[in-house]
Amino acid sequence: MRQVFDIERCDLDIESNSSSHHTELYGEERLIVRRGQPFNIILHLKPGSGEIKPGETSFMFTVETGPLPRKESGTKASFGLQESTVDTEWSASATHDPSGNTLSVSISSSPNAPIGLYSLTLDQEGQKTSLGQFNLLFNAWCPNDAVYMQSDSKRQEYVLAQHGQVYRGTYSRIKAKCWNFGQFDPSILDICLTILDANPKFTADADKDCSARRNPIYVTRVISAMINSNDDSGVVVGNWGKVEDGVRPGSWMGSADILRQWAESGPVRYGQCWVFAAVGCTVARALGIPCRVVTNFESAHDTDANLVIENVYNEDGEKISRDSVWNFHVWVDSWMTRPDLGSKFDGWQTSDPTPQERSDGVFCCGPAPLKAIKEGELTIKYDAPFIFAEVNADVVNLVQKSDGKTVKFSGSTKSVGQCISTKAVGSDERRDITHQYKHPEGSKEERKVFEKAQHHNKLLQLGEEPGLYLKIKLADNMIVGKDFEVYAVLTNNFMVDKTCNFMFMARAVSYNGRRGVGIEFVSDIVEVPSGEERRLSLRLDYSHYGSVITSDRLIQLSAITTDKQTREYYKAEKTIVLDEPEIEIKLVGEAKVKQSVTAELTLLNTLPERLRDCSFTIEGVGLTAGKPITEKIGSVGPKEIAKASINFSPTSVGPSVLLVNFDSDKLEDIRSFIHVVVKE
Repeated sequence: MRQVFDIERCDLDIESNSSSHHTELYGEERLIVRRGQPFNIILHLKPGSGEIKPGETSFMFTVETGPLPRKESGTKASFGLQESTVDTEWSASATHDPSGNTLSVSISSSPNAPIGLYSLTLDQEGQKTSLGQFNLLFNAWCPNDAVYMQSDSKRQEYVLAQHGQVYRGTYSRIKAKCWNFGQFDPSILDICLTILDANPKFTADADKDCSARRNPIYVTRVISAMINSNDDSGVVVGNWGKVEDGVRPGSWMGSADILRQWAESGPVRYGQCWVFAAVGCTVARALGIPCRVVTNFESAHDTDANLVIENVYNEDGEKISRDSVWNFHVWVDSWMTRPDLGSKFDGWQTSDPTPQERSDGVFCCGPAPLKAIKEGELTIKYDAPFIFAEVNADVVNLVQKSDGKTVKFSGSTKSVGQCISTKAVGSDERRDITHQYKHPEGSKEERKVFEKAQHHNKLLQLGEEPGLYLKIKLADNMIVGKDFEVYAVLTNNFMVDKTCNFMFMARAVSYNGRRGVGIEFVSDIVEVPSGEERRLSLRLDYSHYGSVITSDRLIQLSAITTDKQTREYYKAEKTIVLDEPEIEIKLVGEAKVKQSVTAELTLLNTLPERLRDCSFTIEGVGLTAGKPITEKIGSVGPKEIAKASINFSPTSVGPSVLLVNFDSDKLEDIRSFIHVVVKE
């Protein structure tokens, strides 16, 4: 007869398990563990239960996840006690306390088990006892897990860090914005698991979907599809126009508020690429997948999949083609092995939750290995050609003449994919990772890769050859609210004098390349002697540009010239991002847990007009109880200083980041932050 123990209760030993599994930051009274690593439970036995004898116990543990748990799907596993646990499958071992009243059981999960919420049951000769529930996550600390990351500093950054930097602007004026990922905020993990359950693949076949959650490739692709709302009830609705019925994309300071709103009332209005990417990063990190947010400047959107961005203009300089190059675009990289492709493609994988083009009928993108992108291996799944074009497409500029003929006037093999950026490990510095995506521009390797990518177009080779050359020169200190001048410079490198039509214009533009309202325009007919230059200046007055620029604060400058003798057409473009006033942040007093501390905030109004509906908002993980705190301060006159004092009470000890946002009717989404160390 096998032993049967009378169990009074089960202690899931949450504090000890959370510490050893790096899940203590979830801060909840429940068991959250990472797969492929043992966790302990303590069974309290009724007195006189006797001593456990290996091989004679009737213990059989069962773990189950999903609505239809099956052994064949890997969503159910049963296992008995062994001398010791093994690190390749579900297993258990036990140690009897000398007092005879407790039994310490070590349970090891399979490093290939599906992630999710599990139930744990003990069966003794048909007598079943529920021992509780636990969440199982991917494990970057486990060498047998597909997301294993060897460097502890990188695990700290890409799994555990709750705040980071998102880069925007232009490649020549890169602007960092701090973001609270908040993956350990209360309820966020449950919401992330709910996102997986809201996935249409789960609705269609829950058994197959839950079984596939063992694979970070599959989970990453689901995240990419579910962060946008285009094909389903996903998290964020995109909006690249005027916002009248939701939150401006630039107003968000972190992911937690967005995810909670989605859980309460469905798709959240509104987001743009950095919001989609940052929320996607939060979900990946919450589930245990190492993830980083990446910004690609001069990012191509290749609509016809030919790896060439064809910019077609009419003779007035208006663009009439669908291909585009965004000033910047933001996506995520996730770390994992690729057994479906071979070990050479292990490592960072790009995926993109921003809805741009469909993949397998759904608005999602990736994951595609960076190594495949760099080497032009475009047959590798998923969506490698589209991502390759984003960072390495060639550009051809054409003008459509009045007779309908299209004439190439310039091109570039080097302009797309500039200053690809992510936050550095362990600091707030920017790290340039362009070399991870492609070989140096213009190098033999880069051109060979492009040929391997089956690009056969021959482009005009630009250089210091005879011709007309256009450049745009900028002013210093282009701060929103100020007036400044910019210049178009036309140089004649021909051996003969030239007479040219010369135009220079400025218009508001969104970061995704969508053109807005025209701001200024000047034109002239100029005589340019051989070897000399002529300039057109454009004065950009705040009274003209202030009311039409978007919260991205971008202005596109375009210079166009036509040789009156040959009718040859030349064009130069440059997008500028205006600097914004800085927020000064000062903490009054020392930050201590559960004690009020004051943030004193100031900002100089650089505009020559009054700001109305002004407010400061602060938010920080472990600082503001998971919710933003806003103080409205009314109006602030021109050149006056906006001031606010906001009290908050930190809820947890340790390092954090306090994000500050200033809003008004005319200056929107001004952002800053400081590091805060909360003491006992």
